[in-house]
Amino acid sequence: MDKGGTMPLSWHRESKPHKFCPGCGHGLVLKVLGELIDEMDLRERLLFGCDIGCSLLAWNFFNVDSVQTHHGRTTPVMVGLKRGKPDMVALAYMGDGAAYAIGSQHLVNAAYRNENIFILVVNNTVYAMTGGQMSPTTLAGQKTETSPYGRDTELAGQPTRGAEMMAAIAAEGAYVARGSVARMIQLKKFMKKALENQLAGRGLSFLEALSTCPTNWRTNARETWRFLEEDMAAYYPLGELSGPGKEVRGS
Repeated sequence: MDKGGTMPLSWHRESKPHKFCPGCGHGLVLKVLGELIDEMDLRERLLFGCDIGCSLLAWNFFNVDSVQTHHGRTTPVMVGLKRGKPDMVALAYMGDGAAYAIGSQHLVNAAYRNENIFILVVNNTVYAMTGGQMSPTTLAGQKTETSPYGRDTELAGQPTRGAEMMAAIAAEGAYVARGSVARMIQLKKFMKKALENQLAGRGLSFLEALSTCPTNWRTNARETWRFLEEDMAAYYPLGELSGPGKEVRGS
């Protein structure tokens, strides 16, 4: 709240609390984003696009210009909006399924072209809204609705490391990082640098946020955080992968 006791302009919390499941990490990622919108005075400059899936529940969470797109198509929609409104900051918000499955071709081409948009991917290793099916980021051996005996990497391949893929093909000036809702200070620092990269017009910003899904993981609080901080972070190490002044991986 501000000194007068009112909510910041970018927030709708007094009337629109988030609708994510208890324990979901989306609310934490959006909390950081909301804080930065206010701190960086971006409310009048931000175009917020969200995908189908759990991310669509964020479509009216902020008092900013927003659009909800077809599954996997948030990236090209935000590219088009950015080209039409080059002074705006275009943010594409999606889950790991939308980003690395149906939307993967758009990620690759946006990186090749070094599009000046911010892509924010929340990775919880499952297709959460539709019941917890295996996604591109489901870990080896992880049980889901469609991999009840655990992900078989001989049949399904290795889990997708999206941030590494984007860093490998991104042009000079792009910013790529991976944070986690288990490390909120670091996540906010990475997100701020991604937004600063947009304001500077240096090209693509890409941030993956490791997140929780106890509803579909079927985990209690202790096991949820253990899976996030140990299993996920071991395969998806935190840190900055490209960009000016990047940190050492895993810091």
